[in-house]
Amino acid sequence: MNSLDIAHHRLHNQKLLQTTFTKPSQVVTYLGAVQAQDYAGAKWALAQRIKSIITDAEIDQAFADGAILRTHLMRPTWHFVSPADIRWMLMLTAPRVHAVNAYMYRKAELDNDVLKKGKTLLVKALQDKQLTRDELRDVFEQAGISMKTEFRMTYMMMWAELEGVICSGARKGKQFTYALLEERVPQAKVLKREEALVELIRRYFTSRGPATLHDFTWWSGLTMEDAKNGIEMVKSEFIQEDINGKMYWFSESKSSAKEKFPVIHLLPNYDEYFIGFKDRSAIGNRVNQPKMDQNSTALNIHIIFINGQIVGGWKRTITKNEVVVELNLLTSLTKAENQAITVAAQRYSEFLGIPITLK
Repeated sequence: MNSLDIAHHRLHNQKLLQTTFTKPSQVVTYLGAVQAQDYAGAKWALAQRIKSIITDAEIDQAFADGAILRTHLMRPTWHFVSPADIRWMLMLTAPRVHAVNAYMYRKAELDNDVLKKGKTLLVKALQDKQLTRDELRDVFEQAGISMKTEFRMTYMMMWAELEGVICSGARKGKQFTYALLEERVPQAKVLKREEALVELIRRYFTSRGPATLHDFTWWSGLTMEDAKNGIEMVKSEFIQEDINGKMYWFSESKSSAKEKFPVIHLLPNYDEYFIGFKDRSAIGNRVNQPKMDQNSTALNIHIIFINGQIVGGWKRTITKNEVVVELNLLTSLTKAENQAITVAAQRYSEFLGIPITLK
C-alpha cells in the first residue's frame, strides 16, 4: 500500500465516496466526534457524508432538537458528538483536557472555590431553560463572579462542559445557548474506562483508517499508553500493515465499486479527513509539503481535494441572495477536474439553498 492507497481507503472509510447515512446524527455517531469550532463548516462536513441532498437548515434543526450536540471534548476544542456517546466520551477524554487547561485555569484565576460556585450558579440558572453566553455572563456578574474578560468566561464554560454539567442547547437566532446535560441528554449506558477506550479506538480506526497510533493520540488527546492498550484489545478486528516503517491499522471496508473520477470534495478546513491525522503526507501528492500546511495562505479557509489529494483552498462569502466561492489553486487542473469542481460547488449551493458564483 502506498500513500495514494491510504488516501483512497480513508475516503471510503470516512464515507466521502459512498454512504448509506441519511441523518447527520448517524454521521456523528459513526465518526465518534467531529471537530466543530467552525459550526458552519462542520455542518457542511456532515452533509457531504449523507446519501441524499440535505440542507443547512435541516442540520440546524437536528442541532436544535439535540440529535447532535456541540461541546468541548478533546484537545481542547468544540466537537459534535452524539447524545448517546457524550457521557462516556467525556469520562475518557476530560481528564486529559483538564490537564492541558490547568495553566489556563490558573491564569484565569479559576480556583476550586470559584469553579464550585460557578457550577452551582449554572445549575440553578439553566434549570428548565437554555441561556446564551451573554445571559450566563450576567448571572455570574450578579453573583459577584467577574466575567468581564472573555478569557475567563471561556475557561469557566469549558470547565463546566468537561465536567458534564452543561452542553449545547438550541440556538437563539444566531447565538448559541447552553443547557444542562442532565436535561438535554437522556441517561445512557455507563461504560467503564476500559470499555470507553476500546469503543473510541474502534470508532477511530473504523472510520479513519488506515491510521497510526500517533494519529489516534493526536486526534483524541489520549496517551500513547492508552492507544497501545486499546488497540491490543481490538487488534483482531483490524488489518495491521507496515507502510514505509510506520504501522497502520484499518478495517477491511474498502468498496470494490468503481468511482467516477475525478472525485471532488470542497471540504471545510477542520474536516476530519484533514484534521483527524497527525501525519497528513498521504494527501499531499499533488502539491509540495510546505504548500499543504494548514497555516498556508491557500488553505487558511477551506480545502479542495481531488481524488483525496489537496489541490488548493477555497473561501466563501455569503450574501442574502448568493454564495460566492473563491478558489485558490496550488496546482494546475485538467478540464475534467475543473468541470467536476463546478458540480461539487453546485451541491454546496443546494446545501445552502442559494445560488452560487465560482471565482
